[in-house]
Amino acid sequence: MPTAQDILKTKPSAVTTVGEDATVMDAAKIMSDKRIGALVVMRGEQVIGIFSERDVLNRVVAKSINPCDTIVKDVMTTPVACCQPTTRMAECRSVMTEKRIRHLPVVAEGKLLGMISSGDILAIEHGEQQRTIEYLHAYLHEGTR
Repeated sequence: MPTAQDILKTKPSAVTTVGEDATVMDAAKIMSDKRIGALVVMRGEQVIGIFSERDVLNRVVAKSINPCDTIVKDVMTTPVACCQPTTRMAECRSVMTEKRIRHLPVVAEGKLLGMISSGDILAIEHGEQQRTIEYLHAYLHEGTR
């Protein structure tokens, strides 16, 4: 079973982060420009939260709060669920399902290494299933000749 580190190897190494004092508008622009759904919120080198599209919707827009006057640390999700590089993909999936989250930062010794998403997990599982289907198809069709 793949680990979080295995998943990170399939992705670009850079993680998009934002400082805790950035405005919601600045964070939203970063997410829009990069076409991503969440940013890891940092205080120096420390992960202190996560800011996602859901935070924008539920904590800013739905409450008619001005995104230009609101800072990320006031509306981010905290505490943030994280995993380690050795965490197995199945456990990552379970945490995401249980907590109803789509993004999981990967942290080792207090250092942010990357972030995995539910989409990353789905892509790996799809690839594994596709290989199984191809194997079974070949087995069945070669076995009938």
